[in-house]
Amino acid sequence: MNKFIYISLTVLMAGSLMACDDLFDDDQYDFGGIVLGTESQGTLLAGDSTLMEVPALQAGDLYIKHNIVLDGDTVMNYCLAYDTVKYHSRWVAFRFDESNRKKTTGRNNSFMDDPELPSRHFIGSSSFYSDGYNYDRGHLCASNDRLVSTAANIQTFYMTNMSPQLPNFNQEYWVNYETFVQDLGRDDTFSDTLYVVKGGTIADNQIKEYVNRSNGKKVAVPEYYYMALVKCKNNAYEGIAFWMEHRYYDTEAENSKTKAEKLKHAVTIDELEKLTGIDFFANLPDAIETVVESSTNPANWNLQ
Repeated sequence: MNKFIYISLTVLMAGSLMACDDLFDDDQYDFGGIVLGTESQGTLLAGDSTLMEVPALQAGDLYIKHNIVLDGDTVMNYCLAYDTVKYHSRWVAFRFDESNRKKTTGRNNSFMDDPELPSRHFIGSSSFYSDGYNYDRGHLCASNDRLVSTAANIQTFYMTNMSPQLPNFNQEYWVNYETFVQDLGRDDTFSDTLYVVKGGTIADNQIKEYVNRSNGKKVAVPEYYYMALVKCKNNAYEGIAFWMEHRYYDTEAENSKTKAEKLKHAVTIDELEKLTGIDFFANLPDAIETVVESSTNPANWNLQ
């Protein structure tokens, strides 16, 4: 049976369309809160438990959120779940919407340890290296995902947002999936809001090796990378995900610009959850989540 079932779900209330985030009632969820930079783990900050892009946290995850100010309002730039043993994020999550999809700045290129991370977990900002293999400091929330302000772009260069990626994968293959997401996210005719979760695998059986840092820290190198996307347009929700091995894509690198190559790695969000053990988009009401995560229509993602 073809996994790409063509379903779209629209939610109406009181006879009129609601804004994408109006599905969520803050009073229904009270996870408590933590202070950024503390060792409290497995807990969301108060108010973040209703954000649709935020996956369910796992035991031991250190939740970190980075805010920026846009037009006088404080908004989330991106957030992440960090493993302080493997020195790698389990996921990063963010969104494109009318407040942040525009471009007003360029790439900052100033790598640094995350100021919201306890300093004893710093790994330094120098380039990745390990056992004769060179690794790029590969963005999870890409620099080009956050061009709405200089402050937003600077935050993407925090080392908690970096993953050790093979240069060919980072610069020639993965980047074309990043560009695909950015093009969709900045197209207001495609979505009102595009919710994005990205990551590299850090489960024990999904790690390629460990990178030896100059300060003695050992950073996990993911065996696989993924993206999970949900779009909301006129309160109709749809999802798609991508899963790919972390390796050299010498012959396929140029092909990754094509729809056919991207479809090779397309899966449903349900399938991605089984592969990663992560509960994505856990704040969607169950009836919507079941449909959005169990099927996808590539044509509605400009892939056919």
